[in-house]
Amino acid sequence: MPYRHSIGAVMAAAFATFALSTMITNARVFDESHYPDWTGQWMRVPVAGIRGNPSWDPNKSDGLAQEAPLTPEYQAKLEASLADQAAGGAGLDRDLICMTAGMPRMMNLYSTMEIIVTIDQTYILMSTFNDTRRIFTDGRDWPADLPLSYAGYSIGKWIDVDGDGRYDMLEVETRGFRGMRTLDSTSIPLHDDNQTVIKERIYSDKANRNIMHDEITIIDSAFTQPWTVTKDFRRVAQARPVWRESECIESNSHVLIGNEHYMISADGLLMPAKKDQAPPDLRYFNKPEK
Repeated sequence: MPYRHSIGAVMAAAFATFALSTMITNARVFDESHYPDWTGQWMRVPVAGIRGNPSWDPNKSDGLAQEAPLTPEYQAKLEASLADQAAGGAGLDRDLICMTAGMPRMMNLYSTMEIIVTIDQTYILMSTFNDTRRIFTDGRDWPADLPLSYAGYSIGKWIDVDGDGRYDMLEVETRGFRGMRTLDSTSIPLHDDNQTVIKERIYSDKANRNIMHDEITIIDSAFTQPWTVTKDFRRVAQARPVWRESECIESNSHVLIGNEHYMISADGLLMPAKKDQAPPDLRYFNKPEK
């Protein structure tokens, strides 16, 4: 009968209205005006007079000039790594074989970075290795079974520093690591126990909103004390930036076999990376008959 169809239509409309109103009531609305504008493409701000690859403390050159507050055991590891690199090896560096830098080294920002702010999470996307950081800002506590990763598990909290109703700073703590991880290409080491705690304060420069600061404190058993540095990033494009992949594996000629670093020659053959370097163990290959 026609009236049954009418009743059905009315009930369906009423249910849809109820569902929509319930969703609106329960949903937390993301208001962009309450958050800093970190859209666009960001790059590292180079410091004049600093030599070497991007160093952990951007105001000091790499290697021993970093004056890392290492324990004697880990200072010895750094010096051995530097000596191996000087001889042509890789030392403790794994970036040469295209392994992800992990945290906190990825914040050296070797290429470009994008920051995406949502109500529950903030994403930091790196062009290098397509690395991703996910910072939870939904008020959660640390999981009882903390998943381990090179990037770690990050929990953040937005802070309205000057009380004007707009967040100015993102405070982040990151734990839950697996290794091995180092701080730069000279391989300042972090402790093998992977119990690192990293605390960050990320905020825009008050005088120039196209400059961002990341104050990073590392608490690690390889250090005699917490180590704090501040890294500066510049927004180089805001509207329709061009994103280029920063890949490594396709043209990489470095090979790690066991703990030894070798090279692939131009003709595609394995070759030593250091003078008088012994070949790798070939016990699983058939030896040529004499």
